[in-house]
Amino acid sequence: MPRRKPIPNAGSHLRREIAGVAARMMAEDGIADYGFAKRKAAKSLGGGDGVSLPTNEEVEAELRTYQAIYQDEEQPERLQELRRAALEVMGLLADFRPYLTGAVLDGTAGRYSGIEIDLYADSAKDVEIMLLSHNIAYDPDDNIRNRPDAPEAQLRLDWAGIPVLLSVYPFVAERRQLRNPHTGRSSQRARADAVAALLK
Repeated sequence: MPRRKPIPNAGSHLRREIAGVAARMMAEDGIADYGFAKRKAAKSLGGGDGVSLPTNEEVEAELRTYQAIYQDEEQPERLQELRRAALEVMGLLADFRPYLTGAVLDGTAGRYSGIEIDLYADSAKDVEIMLLSHNIAYDPDDNIRNRPDAPEAQLRLDWAGIPVLLSVYPFVAERRQLRNPHTGRSSQRARADAVAALLK
Protein backbone atom coordinates (compact mmCIF):
# COMPACT_ATOMS: atom_id res chain seq x y z
CA MET A 1 0.00 0.00 0.00
CA PRO A 2 1.49 3.39 -0.98
CA ARG A 3 2.32 5.73 1.86
CA ARG A 4 0.17 8.81 2.10
CA LYS A 5 1.79 12.20 2.23
CA PRO A 6 1.52 13.78 5.66
CA ILE A 7 -1.07 16.52 5.89
CA PRO A 8 0.68 19.81 6.57
CA ASN A 9 -0.20 21.18 9.98
CA ALA A 10 -0.63 24.77 11.10
CA GLY A 11 2.91 24.80 12.51
CA SER A 12 4.54 23.94 9.19
CA HIS A 13 2.33 26.47 7.40
CA LEU A 14 3.39 29.20 9.87
CA ARG A 15 7.01 28.13 9.44
CA ARG A 16 6.74 28.63 5.65
CA GLU A 17 5.04 31.99 6.18
CA ILE A 18 7.85 33.09 8.51
CA ALA A 19 10.43 32.05 5.91
CA GLY A 20 8.61 34.07 3.23
CA VAL A 21 8.27 37.21 5.36
CA ALA A 22 11.89 36.96 6.55
CA ALA A 23 13.04 36.66 2.93
CA ARG A 24 11.02 39.74 1.94
CA MET A 25 12.53 41.71 4.83
CA MET A 26 16.02 40.69 3.74
CA ALA A 27 15.33 41.64 0.12
CA GLU A 28 13.46 44.89 0.74
CA ASP A 29 14.73 46.19 4.09
CA GLY A 30 18.37 45.20 3.87
CA ILE A 31 18.38 42.87 6.87
CA ALA A 32 21.46 40.66 6.53
CA ASP A 33 21.18 38.57 9.70
CA TYR A 34 19.06 35.46 9.17
CA GLY A 35 18.27 35.01 12.86
CA PHE A 36 17.10 38.60 13.28
CA ALA A 37 14.98 38.42 10.10
CA LYS A 38 13.31 35.19 11.27
CA ARG A 39 12.54 36.52 14.75
CA LYS A 40 11.16 39.78 13.34
CA ALA A 41 9.05 37.88 10.79
CA ALA A 42 7.69 35.54 13.48
CA LYS A 43 6.76 38.49 15.68
CA SER A 44 5.00 40.26 12.78
CA LEU A 45 2.93 37.11 12.18
CA GLY A 46 1.97 36.77 15.84
CA GLY A 47 4.28 33.86 16.57
CA GLY A 48 5.33 33.59 20.21
CA ASP A 49 8.68 32.59 21.67
CA GLY A 50 7.89 28.89 21.27
CA VAL A 51 7.19 29.03 17.53
CA SER A 52 9.30 26.76 15.33
CA LEU A 53 11.46 28.97 13.12
CA PRO A 54 12.51 27.95 9.61
CA THR A 55 16.11 27.03 8.90
CA ASN A 56 18.43 29.53 7.24
CA GLU A 57 18.39 27.29 4.14
CA GLU A 58 14.58 27.60 3.96
CA VAL A 59 14.81 31.38 4.22
CA GLU A 60 17.56 31.48 1.58
CA ALA A 61 15.36 29.44 -0.80
CA GLU A 62 12.49 31.89 -0.25
CA LEU A 63 14.88 34.82 -0.75
CA ARG A 64 16.00 33.46 -4.12
CA THR A 65 12.36 32.95 -5.14
CA TYR A 66 11.41 36.47 -4.03
CA GLN A 67 14.30 38.02 -5.94
CA ALA A 68 13.46 36.02 -9.07
CA ILE A 69 9.83 37.20 -8.98
CA TYR A 70 9.98 40.77 -7.64
CA GLN A 71 13.55 41.89 -8.36
CA ASP A 72 14.24 40.01 -11.59
CA GLU A 73 15.92 43.00 -13.28
CA GLU A 74 17.24 45.02 -10.35
CA GLN A 75 18.86 42.18 -8.39
CA PRO A 76 21.04 40.69 -11.17
CA GLU A 77 22.29 44.18 -12.13
CA ARG A 78 23.11 45.02 -8.51
CA LEU A 79 24.82 41.66 -8.07
CA GLN A 80 27.09 42.31 -11.06
CA GLU A 81 27.89 45.81 -9.76
CA LEU A 82 28.84 44.37 -6.36
CA ARG A 83 30.99 41.66 -7.92
CA ARG A 84 32.85 44.22 -10.05
CA ALA A 85 33.50 46.35 -6.95
CA ALA A 86 34.63 43.24 -5.05
CA LEU A 87 37.20 42.54 -7.78
CA GLU A 88 38.55 46.08 -7.43
CA VAL A 89 38.95 45.69 -3.66
CA MET A 90 40.50 42.25 -4.08
CA GLY A 91 42.96 43.68 -6.61
CA LEU A 92 44.02 46.39 -4.18
CA LEU A 93 44.48 43.86 -1.38
CA ALA A 94 45.98 41.07 -3.52
CA ASP A 95 48.99 40.72 -1.17
CA PHE A 96 46.62 39.42 1.51
CA ARG A 97 45.21 36.52 -0.55
CA PRO A 98 41.62 37.82 -0.68
CA TYR A 99 38.59 35.56 -0.98
CA LEU A 100 35.06 36.79 -1.71
CA THR A 101 32.43 35.28 0.60
CA GLY A 102 28.82 35.91 1.57
CA ALA A 103 25.79 37.02 -0.43
CA VAL A 104 27.78 38.66 -3.25
CA LEU A 105 29.38 35.29 -3.97
CA ASP A 106 26.35 33.04 -3.44
CA GLY A 107 24.13 35.26 -5.59
CA THR A 108 21.58 36.43 -3.01
CA ALA A 109 22.97 39.99 -2.66
CA GLY A 110 20.43 42.75 -3.19
CA ARG A 111 20.10 46.51 -3.12
CA TYR A 112 21.38 46.94 0.45
CA SER A 113 24.02 44.21 0.49
CA GLY A 114 27.65 44.82 1.25
CA ILE A 115 30.75 42.98 0.12
CA GLU A 116 32.43 40.44 2.43
CA ILE A 117 36.08 39.58 1.82
CA ASP A 118 38.35 37.30 3.85
CA LEU A 119 42.04 38.28 3.99
CA TYR A 120 45.11 36.42 5.28
CA ALA A 121 48.03 38.33 6.80
CA ASP A 122 50.82 38.08 9.37
CA SER A 123 48.94 40.75 11.28
CA ALA A 124 45.76 42.77 10.80
CA LYS A 125 47.98 45.83 11.24
CA ASP A 126 49.54 45.05 7.84
CA VAL A 127 46.12 45.42 6.23
CA GLU A 128 45.45 48.65 8.12
CA ILE A 129 48.80 50.09 6.98
CA MET A 130 47.97 49.20 3.37
CA LEU A 131 44.58 50.94 3.62
CA LEU A 132 46.12 54.03 5.21
CA SER A 133 48.82 54.18 2.52
CA HIS A 134 46.02 54.41 -0.07
CA ASN A 135 44.11 57.01 1.99
CA ILE A 136 41.20 54.62 2.49
CA ALA A 137 39.25 55.33 5.66
CA TYR A 138 38.07 52.32 7.66
CA ASP A 139 36.53 51.48 11.00
CA PRO A 140 37.45 48.48 13.11
CA ASP A 141 34.43 46.31 13.89
CA ASP A 142 34.50 45.23 17.51
CA ASN A 143 31.49 42.94 17.08
CA ILE A 144 33.52 39.77 16.51
CA ARG A 145 31.73 36.66 17.73
CA ASN A 146 33.61 34.58 20.26
CA ARG A 147 34.12 31.41 18.23
CA PRO A 148 37.24 29.35 17.48
CA ASP A 149 37.43 30.40 13.82
CA ALA A 150 36.74 34.10 14.44
CA PRO A 151 38.95 36.52 12.48
CA GLU A 152 41.77 38.40 14.15
CA ALA A 153 40.09 41.65 13.10
CA GLN A 154 37.24 42.98 11.02
CA LEU A 155 37.49 46.29 9.20
CA ARG A 156 34.60 48.18 7.62
CA LEU A 157 35.08 50.62 4.76
CA ASP A 158 33.15 52.32 2.00
CA TRP A 159 34.06 51.57 -1.62
CA ALA A 160 32.30 53.96 -4.02
CA GLY A 161 29.21 53.94 -1.82
CA ILE A 162 29.27 50.18 -1.23
CA PRO A 163 29.88 48.86 2.30
CA VAL A 164 32.78 46.41 2.53
CA LEU A 165 33.60 44.12 5.45
CA LEU A 166 37.16 42.79 5.56
CA SER A 167 37.75 39.82 7.88
CA VAL A 168 41.46 39.36 8.57
CA TYR A 169 42.78 35.92 9.51
CA PRO A 170 46.34 34.71 10.15
CA PHE A 171 48.07 33.10 7.15
CA VAL A 172 47.89 29.65 8.75
CA ALA A 173 44.08 29.84 8.75
CA GLU A 174 43.87 29.94 4.96
CA ARG A 175 43.91 26.14 4.74
CA ARG A 176 41.19 25.78 7.37
CA GLN A 177 37.62 25.37 6.18
CA LEU A 178 35.65 28.15 7.85
CA ARG A 179 32.02 27.74 8.87
CA ASN A 180 29.29 30.11 7.75
CA PRO A 181 28.00 31.66 11.01
CA HIS A 182 24.46 31.83 9.55
CA THR A 183 24.13 28.25 8.29
CA GLY A 184 26.84 26.29 10.11
CA ARG A 185 27.90 24.83 6.76
CA SER A 186 31.34 25.24 5.25
CA SER A 187 31.70 28.77 3.91
CA GLN A 188 31.84 29.29 0.18
CA ARG A 189 34.73 31.46 -0.89
CA ALA A 190 36.30 32.44 -4.20
CA ARG A 191 39.58 33.93 -5.36
CA ALA A 192 39.60 36.85 -7.83
CA ASP A 193 39.84 34.66 -10.94
CA ALA A 194 36.69 32.76 -9.94
CA VAL A 195 34.86 36.04 -9.24
CA ALA A 196 35.94 37.38 -12.64
CA ALA A 197 34.50 34.22 -14.24
CA LEU A 198 31.11 35.00 -12.64
CA LEU A 199 31.05 38.31 -14.54
CA LYS A 200 31.36 36.67 -17.97
